[in-house]
Amino acid sequence: MQPTKLIYLEDFNLLISDAKILEVVQENGKDIVILDQTIFYPQGGGQPYDKGVIEGPSGKFFVEEVRFVDGAVKHIGKFESGAFQTGETVKCVVDEARRALDSRIHSAGHVVDMAVTALNLNWVPGKGYHFPEGPYVEYAGSIGELDKEKLKTDIESLCNKFIGESRATKLIFMPKEKMHEVCHYVPEYLPEGKPARVVMYGDFGVPCGGTHVNNLADIQGITIRKIKPEGSNVRVAYD
Repeated sequence: MQPTKLIYLEDFNLLISDAKILEVVQENGKDIVILDQTIFYPQGGGQPYDKGVIEGPSGKFFVEEVRFVDGAVKHIGKFESGAFQTGETVKCVVDEARRALDSRIHSAGHVVDMAVTALNLNWVPGKGYHFPEGPYVEYAGSIGELDKEKLKTDIESLCNKFIGESRATKLIFMPKEKMHEVCHYVPEYLPEGKPARVVMYGDFGVPCGGTHVNNLADIQGITIRKIKPEGSNVRVAYD
């Protein structure tokens, strides 16, 4: 299957764009549209997929799910009318409200990491869950003798301080082996088949392929719901 050009990686503000139909197939009773390029974000990195519409001369397709498989992006959903023809040019429209919310939640997770790093807690970043239903970030580490309530207040205060600084978001594409020059932590594994990218909030860099706010001020505010041990990890839940 031909690799899909990932336009959202280069410009996550582009919510309407043209693309060419490469293939339309069915899997498990669902229609799947493969494009030569896409602005739709496929689920990954703890961030949910985009939804939206693909429309062309031959039909209209509702995108209900988006997945990245072996270099290609699968737009999964159903036709409201017609069916696309191979080679046809179509217009893609991402659900703006959903994208904006997901981007705010995702960026907020990185701001939590900025605060944890600034407090020198020596926690090692692990997984993030940046869905609207109960987002959190998880670290390898322990709370130890730290006052949990004070820690919660300190992290929340720093998060909102960083938001108040209105740090602009900048994207840098670079080899993984160079990321340590701008990132405080680079995981051993980064997804295969995608360009390696660092997201910078001012001087704070993190390897990430998701969508983000243009400026931390767009997040508006962060509340730390809970900090709790999870085995050998610490989970910081936020809104």
